[in-house]
Amino acid sequence: MTLIPEIKPEQSVELLKELHILTRDGKLNQDSRRKLKQVYHLFHFIEPLLNEVLADKPDPTLADHGAGKSYLGFILYDLFLKTLDAGHIYGIETREALVVKSQELAARLGFSRMSFLNLSVEESTHSTQLPEQIDIVTALHACNTATDDAIKFALCKKARFIVLVPCCQAEVASALNKHKNQSFGKTPLSEIWRHPIHTREFGSHLTNVLRCLLLESHGYQVTVTELVGWEHSMKNELIVARHTGSPRKDIRLRLEYILQELNLDALRDRFIY
Repeated sequence: MTLIPEIKPEQSVELLKELHILTRDGKLNQDSRRKLKQVYHLFHFIEPLLNEVLADKPDPTLADHGAGKSYLGFILYDLFLKTLDAGHIYGIETREALVVKSQELAARLGFSRMSFLNLSVEESTHSTQLPEQIDIVTALHACNTATDDAIKFALCKKARFIVLVPCCQAEVASALNKHKNQSFGKTPLSEIWRHPIHTREFGSHLTNVLRCLLLESHGYQVTVTELVGWEHSMKNELIVARHTGSPRKDIRLRLEYILQELNLDALRDRFIY
């Protein structure tokens, strides 16, 4: 079969068919072309991280939270781990039907170093089905506080790298709205979220700012970029964290100040630990 230019030469065509990225006759439609472009875009960010881990450790581990149909996990395994005969990918997903389908697909393809667990992000932190240390943690579109649970998981597992694409951040916006009247009397900054649409947008932005500070306070170097070409304005922010050193008390103090200034003390346990 003639290779489609968008598909990497080493990519398994059968895998892409199984993931419904390719049609049964091996063609791409508009929707599947978009999906493939998105997954490859993420692969280009994660591949260098895997190479860094591999340089120090012969058996890298990756946990993907909110894995869904495990597009990313399968692509990573097919393009990176398959030829290594080493490494393991864990897909963590709360929808049992998707977990079963991923297990069946991995078995059909002979992807023996992939595990799929029917667990919440929080449950996975304490599960004996996962190793004590995970090298790379990903959470793509883990809704609302599930992204925060993934961060806590990564910190607990002493992850070297954390890759996040947050979405549906509602908790901070809800807290801002709940205490809006009190905030008006406390700080003029409350004008930033006085209107409901600004509460939602500012709350989403603030959520990711707080997450980045949390990671920095735990000794991570954080970069934030845009996933170009992705749909949905709430789903195109990519946060990549690299562990580089010891916890930073100065960043923790900044976190505390922001929460106090914006009257968000109720969320302290979410962002400071």
